[in-house]
Amino acid sequence: MSKKLLRVGLLLMLMLGGILAACGGGNDDTSTSNKDESSGDGNAKITFWDENAGPQRTPIWEELIERFEEENPNIKVEYVGLPKDSAKSKLDTSIAADDMPDVASVQTSWLPEFAIREALLPLDDYLADSTLKDLINTGAIEFNKDIVQDGGLYGIPYTQNLDIIWIRSDWFEEEGVKVPETWDDFFAAANDMTTDDRYGYTIRGGAGGSFQLQRLMFAYSGFEDYFDADGNAVINDPENVEFLETYFDLYKTATPESDITNDYKEMIAGFDTGVVAMVHHNIGSFGEHNKALESDQFEAIPLPKTADGKYVAEGGNTINMSIFNSTKHPDAAWKFVEFINSAESQSYWNEQVGQIPTNSDVLEMDWIKEAPHIKTAFEVYDNPETILYKPPFYLPDYRSILDNVVDSGTQAVLSGEMTVQEFLDSWAEEMEKSEAKYQEAFKD
Repeated sequence: MSKKLLRVGLLLMLMLGGILAACGGGNDDTSTSNKDESSGDGNAKITFWDENAGPQRTPIWEELIERFEEENPNIKVEYVGLPKDSAKSKLDTSIAADDMPDVASVQTSWLPEFAIREALLPLDDYLADSTLKDLINTGAIEFNKDIVQDGGLYGIPYTQNLDIIWIRSDWFEEEGVKVPETWDDFFAAANDMTTDDRYGYTIRGGAGGSFQLQRLMFAYSGFEDYFDADGNAVINDPENVEFLETYFDLYKTATPESDITNDYKEMIAGFDTGVVAMVHHNIGSFGEHNKALESDQFEAIPLPKTADGKYVAEGGNTINMSIFNSTKHPDAAWKFVEFINSAESQSYWNEQVGQIPTNSDVLEMDWIKEAPHIKTAFEVYDNPETILYKPPFYLPDYRSILDNVVDSGTQAVLSGEMTVQEFLDSWAEEMEKSEAKYQEAFKD
């Protein structure tokens, strides 16, 4: 009984800020929502929510939807584009109101929370009966199952990403500055590439910066696990303190002062318009750089290796197609999920965006072999010594801690209101409290 109450407590925690409402009413509809209720003429209309809409990606989805509807004339797909920085909160609201889409593009870090809230349809049986079952990256599928409490499959990954550093390679060559391979190289380059009319680097101090900060820290320190055997977070380990003190010292000397509030758009714009020489993001911003710059002006380089020479990348850096439990058309929704994960669709989406497909049939295509930034990604992922660290995606409030504690804490450090040690201690404390609650509630 006590464990049951603790689990209820975790769900109640998700209600803060109006995330959940009227808990008792949602489950009554679940049994009927999984029956396909197409109209009498066999037609179905499903709604798809894109979690990262914008001028670069929205046209890609519109093209794929048009192709899908041509192949499946009895299924219509309504596209709804959500801005990246507000997509999670909009999905939270839709779950609370029991007004969810049929299908959505869902980040891997959201799957555990959505699964606990019983918002998603299990896809294990659908995948087992599909031609995709032996094609989608097995490691990505297993990761998605491992991070949810019940071990079910709630998302089919259609793309994989990797954090890298984009550099203005033409400027590096002009200035004779070494392309960074080590962290010492990186910090030196940030300062050496700063001139009277440009900055060497840019820090994402605004929304979403917590994810990038965390990936940088683990790339520097080389930790594989987020918690030690005693449940202590490694976030405030002395190595991470050392790194962040040096990293934040770049602010206003080798970076723009506006970085304290800059989010994704401002950060990328700074690079593409020639304001900064280096930006940490991921291979997924290739499309934007490719439109703004010539191919010989920029390139992707891996995050520097640890002191002992190893790359570190975040495990589960994928985006998924998920079906919501309230859908009246689960079979039609699965057809759309299956279509997006076909070799042709994955190839089209990932080539346009610049990311890595998860369908093995795509990996032998020419564009994969010829794209320099994809080669950089495989240089990291295919290295047998690469460490894939494991974020605690399974914690129900993992994302809220990053959004509400880490993003604001970053700005507090940059503004001088908090020390790096204080910042990392508060971050670690919140994660440790969440981990303890989870372990007590769900582990036997």
